Amino acid sequence: MDSKRFELARSCIIDEEKKQNGIGTLSEKTIHAVLKYYYVPDSSFHEQKFAGFIADAYTGQEIYEIQTRNFNTLRRKLDAFLPLCNVNIIYPIAHTKYLRYIDKESGEITAPRKSPKTGSPYNIFKELYRIKPYLLHKHIHIRIAMLDVEEYRFLDGWNANRHKGASKHDSLPLAFFREIHLDKPGDYADLLPADLPNLFTTKDLKKAAHISQPLAAVTLNILYFLHVIERKGKLRNMYLYQRNL
Repeated sequence: MDSKRFELARSCIIDEEKKQNGIGTLSEKTIHAVLKYYYVPDSSFHEQKFAGFIADAYTGQEIYEIQTRNFNTLRRKLDAFLPLCNVNIIYPIAHTKYLRYIDKESGEITAPRKSPKTGSPYNIFKELYRIKPYLLHKHIHIRIAMLDVEEYRFLDGWNANRHKGASKHDSLPLAFFREIHLDKPGDYADLLPADLPNLFTTKDLKKAAHISQPLAAVTLNILYFLHVIERKGKLRNMYLYQRNL
């Protein structure tokens, strides 16, 4: 993680658009654009055709794909790219989020309000499930970019202050909080909470990681596929798991 390079990438995308259009008309997918410049600063490598597809960035040695959601759309690209070179999949997660609201009529923007929710690295597992068969390939590398962000929403919600159900306009990255590399099964093992019991269930992971039951279930599904954990029988109708790494 390079804070100086991240600031340069932010300036390249955000400051220029502010000058031209103002914050209320920033193009969508700003985080995508900033991360592309962060990981591959030379724009001549951006949007390169490779193996019949357009890669977000191709340096001549490796590919970078910035994917904010819908990992299932990567499958055809991975089929084409992985036999030929390393593929880095970058997934941004909002660590700390500040909410701001835009009045469509006046253009007025509210002061930032910190969201009580903190992003978790576990959020990536619901997306990794969509590309599970590819995760053991030697050429695939996952990067979780934990960012502090400002999220802009339009004041078009349904409650009194028009916040509930407000539609999202864009998110602007403020700072790079942490980067997590998932290159091999041992890296995934490092995400397991240290205070898990020797034998644990989905409910134990839910409690230790402070995540939902469905997210805990899909996380264990992936970790079992990667041989990070193994099954050791059942406790009533739940599998018992043990660390394998």
